[in-house]
Amino acid sequence: MTGTTRTPWKAILAPYTEPCARRGSAAIVTSVLPYLALTVAMYLLYTISPLLSLVLLLPAAGFLVRTFVVFHDCAHGSLLPSRRANAIFGNILGVLVLAPYAAWRHEHAVHHATHGDLDRRGTGDVETLTVREYNERGWGGRFAYRAFRNPLIMFGLGPIFAMIIRPRLISADMRPRIRNSILANDLALAVVGVAVGWLFGWWQLLIIWLPTAMIAGAAGIFLFYVQHQFEDAYWERGDDWSYYDAALRGSSYLKLPAILNFFSANIGFHHLHHLNARIPSYHLPEAHRSSPDFAKVPTLTMLDGVRCVRYKLWDEQSRRMVGFAEARASLRAGQAATA
Repeated sequence: MTGTTRTPWKAILAPYTEPCARRGSAAIVTSVLPYLALTVAMYLLYTISPLLSLVLLLPAAGFLVRTFVVFHDCAHGSLLPSRRANAIFGNILGVLVLAPYAAWRHEHAVHHATHGDLDRRGTGDVETLTVREYNERGWGGRFAYRAFRNPLIMFGLGPIFAMIIRPRLISADMRPRIRNSILANDLALAVVGVAVGWLFGWWQLLIIWLPTAMIAGAAGIFLFYVQHQFEDAYWERGDDWSYYDAALRGSSYLKLPAILNFFSANIGFHHLHHLNARIPSYHLPEAHRSSPDFAKVPTLTMLDGVRCVRYKLWDEQSRRMVGFAEARASLRAGQAATA
């Protein structure tokens, strides 16, 4: 898929970029309503037996993941035909997934525009160092990076930072529209949280909502991680970087069972999503079948995705993702060669 050009893919994918009001509305209904219904059911079951409510934990988390991907489609303006409707539902869903709509949309747009470019890393992506950059860091810098890349921290504490803390942060140079989006989301969360806590009880709110959010957050981080952090990922610098190669070589096709495709709203077809973000999630499977060339993109199974967690650094020499052990071996080899 090297050296892809714009015209063929744009023409092939054009029929799939038109949002459908019926399917977009169905995506909202089949995401939000089951999540809210299961949350209420978990509360009712909790009053009978706390252990009994755990039966609904995984499906509730699955529908929360699906709700986030639907929110993500709104941010791309691809879920519904109306731009205004996308914004309205995006702001509403942003309360459920704890994400300020305008702020998240801006950061995610930067991710799409810069993914795979070593010179423009750092916004909306998983922090990735090259082997050289890692080895040039001091002890503290290497320790911090290793800690961040540790699966227990990334998938355990990661959801707390990614969902609860980070979206609340406001910087001095932030545009007013972005800052206001965060403040409005914070206010809505406070109102909803106080109302639900007053009606159902603060402890019950915490014990029912938090495990669901943590599992959904961990699943979301895993999905985002394997979309770009596989062995033969794509990274280039400056003029060598190509948007289309970054999409088709640097974004994976995560081949999931049908039930997981449903809960993740087809986000596993990530190569096509990066090739054209205007394709709604409900059109992605059809778009994938539109050309045999799309079968040539990096394809991962769930097991492959789990194995991707061992990749920590980009090796500019071998042009692949490597683990810390390989990075140390590379450093020793380089030192021996110059001795």
